[in-house]
Amino acid sequence: MFFDKTIKNINRIRKLAEVLLRYGFEDVVENSRLRSLVSRKQKSVPKETTLVLLEKSRWERIRLIIEELGPTFIKLGQMLSNRPDLLPEPLIKEFEKLQDRVPPFDILTAKNIIEAETGLKLEELFSYFDDKPVGSASIGQVHRARLRSGEDVVVKVQRPDARQQITVDLALLREFIKLTEGYFIKNGVLNPLEILDAFAKSIFNELDYLTEAKHLEQFRYLYKDFEKLEIPKPFREYCTNKVLIIEFIGGCKVTDVEIIRSWGLEPRDIAARGLDIYLSMIFEYGIFHADPHPGNVLIKSDGTIALIDFGMVGKLSQQQKYAFAGIFISMANKNAKKLAINLRRLAIDHDIDDMRAFENDLNDLIQDYVVLDTGDMNFRDLTGRIQKLTYKYKLKIPGTIFLILRTMAVLENTASRLDPDFDSFEAVKPYGLKLVAEQFSYQNIRTEIENAAFQSFSLLYNFPVEIRDFVKQLRKGRFISTYKIADAERFMKRSDFFVITLSGALILSALILAAAISYIAVSSARVSTVLGLPIISFILLLLAIVLAFWLMVYILTHRTK
Repeated sequence: MFFDKTIKNINRIRKLAEVLLRYGFEDVVENSRLRSLVSRKQKSVPKETTLVLLEKSRWERIRLIIEELGPTFIKLGQMLSNRPDLLPEPLIKEFEKLQDRVPPFDILTAKNIIEAETGLKLEELFSYFDDKPVGSASIGQVHRARLRSGEDVVVKVQRPDARQQITVDLALLREFIKLTEGYFIKNGVLNPLEILDAFAKSIFNELDYLTEAKHLEQFRYLYKDFEKLEIPKPFREYCTNKVLIIEFIGGCKVTDVEIIRSWGLEPRDIAARGLDIYLSMIFEYGIFHADPHPGNVLIKSDGTIALIDFGMVGKLSQQQKYAFAGIFISMANKNAKKLAINLRRLAIDHDIDDMRAFENDLNDLIQDYVVLDTGDMNFRDLTGRIQKLTYKYKLKIPGTIFLILRTMAVLENTASRLDPDFDSFEAVKPYGLKLVAEQFSYQNIRTEIENAAFQSFSLLYNFPVEIRDFVKQLRKGRFISTYKIADAERFMKRSDFFVITLSGALILSALILAAAISYIAVSSARVSTVLGLPIISFILLLLAIVLAFWLMVYILTHRTK
């Protein structure tokens, strides 16, 4: 997607292969096309080096390789730490240790970038600018400043070579994956190039500071009515792709308990209100601040909670919210079958051949956690268990879901430091119940029926044209189909599901169409009515509603079997 050129300098690939050999990964080199790029001399690694490295686990050595290869590779590792559907748990834990430590670039370069991007001299823009950065990472660094208009601000400046370096590293990664794709596939990573493209899209978004400015504006609008919540204002007139200038918000870290108490605030109240804000974001609005480590959550002296750094934002669709809430309700009700259904609803794809085994594993999870006192449960352990099941059954679950679980684990850890008696599972329950009630509310069911009716009508309207085109291609001998059935029983079940669903949709469309036609035909005549509708139209519409409800229940209970 992002790469049109191949690597011309094969020496960089050779050096990457040498790093793999040095860390004891001869199997990767020997079982891929890399072996033809490395000489016999290069393959010989000093025994002392090998012995030292082999004292570490395979997963630790992978992390060390990532750290040696630099910032782009570290960011890839950090992204993959949120993808337990792709990687085993020990590697996930190692990738969680990756830190983006990069020394700052010189202040003269930073000032030149600000002036070039904003079109203003530094003294025209700021009355004060701190030459010493308060933070530095692979993409940019942050300075304190004060605008000429008097507002204290934070200035984020992108590294001058960030985009170029990332582009080169991504091209190298792509070439490396092409050479080792067979090895990845053999070891269970079936789509390494797709993973790289997803990462490329994510990191190029992060390179555009205007995206973070939009996030800030969106959150300020959505949560403007939240009491004691503050989100910094971006100064859009000065923001560009490479420079972000936002309002400075003072305060202490959320974990500075002594300072919070010295202000006359109760830490347990801060914990409860902070979690309430995040749960509202996740379960009600479906868009949330996804990096709530203590440095990004500040407390002001009046008890206001301020969120900063919106480079990482998570989003949930309506259906994902319902399924996610269903997971907690299923666990609370000790219902492994419903838990399995909700997990599969979240999954984009899965490799579950034995549903009974899957439900048994989920039942073990429920027994281990729900039977315990909730004080002995925590989100970090729960996330680890779900990660294992996800990897075992190849559940392809959107990264946002694990982003939520990680967010909840961080929030839980922070809240427990403020309130030792804090129970996160009890705090989540009301939001889950509220969402389940919303899912089966009259308004939502009506919307689902309207959507189903519209889709069914569209199918009925386009069906004859599609059939005509199919027959035309068939007559011309242009239709060739080859299909290999790997699991005949599963195929037949899915075929039955498809036929029943399609038949129901067609009948539903016909009933709605007939109700509409009858209404038009007899509405001007003097006939008996029910709720303002002619009796025949009312009966047809009632049948359509009953069928639509049955069809919806059938789809929800059978589509993932």
